[in-house]
Amino acid sequence: MSAATGIENISTILVIGAGTMGRQIAMSAALAGYSTIIQDISTEGLAAARTELEVWAAGRVAKGKLAREAADAALGALEYSTDLDSSASNADFVIEAATERLDIKTQIFQKLGELAPAHTILATNSSTLGSSKVAQVTGRAAQVCNMHFFNPALVMKCVEVVRHEGTSDATVDTTMELARKLGKEPVLINKEIPGFIANRLMGAIQREALGLAEAGIASIEDIDTTARTALGHPMGPFALMDMVGLDVIDFIAQATYAESGAPEDAPDERISALVAEGKLGRKSGSGFYDYS
Repeated sequence: MSAATGIENISTILVIGAGTMGRQIAMSAALAGYSTIIQDISTEGLAAARTELEVWAAGRVAKGKLAREAADAALGALEYSTDLDSSASNADFVIEAATERLDIKTQIFQKLGELAPAHTILATNSSTLGSSKVAQVTGRAAQVCNMHFFNPALVMKCVEVVRHEGTSDATVDTTMELARKLGKEPVLINKEIPGFIANRLMGAIQREALGLAEAGIASIEDIDTTARTALGHPMGPFALMDMVGLDVIDFIAQATYAESGAPEDAPDERISALVAEGKLGRKSGSGFYDYS
């Protein structure tokens, strides 16, 4: 069995998936000086990613928050590809940020196990699926872990690095150090658990907030105000759920409940009802609040 590469041997990073998370993770890597490939099956998705990142970089330069030279260097370090085979064969570290479906992730990781160089670490950005579910199909389970970024990935500092039972110390050390190179503050989760740390903490706050509102103890506005003015949260739990997307909140709850079976992890009926009505939060114009 080959050993995972050390941080000094990482020069090319492959990000699979050109969606919101994938494109921002890739830009974070490019800004840190890494040759970065964004791979996606959709040419339209890749084009949208390129446009958004160019607009983002131009905006940062205009505000004086990013030097023009640094922006040009980062944009120049990005490569866009629909070809997984050639992209994987050149990667020293892979971050998968594809759709949250186990069947799709399993196919991707099986191919990565065959295509990527023997030293390459294979990480998944999944917030709900532990890497143990895809590790064995790679033939290099010791080099597989979760590397979970938070949205928006270009802003949020936290990265949850989650090891499964077979993840090697070398893989963990390199993944943690890579996160630091990307300007992040990684936290290590030593055992897989549904929801990891952040989603479990937020889930507990959301459950309590929903319970208080449903019991008529306080309005959602006053609960949000309390979270901001007493606890120092940048926004209250209802406003945050609206920002994340109630469909995403519902999906995370479903996935966590499917894993744990714990009654407290079950999806909230009020959120499920809003999703069924198409009220997904900010992106749809209404959720707990009206944004029209």
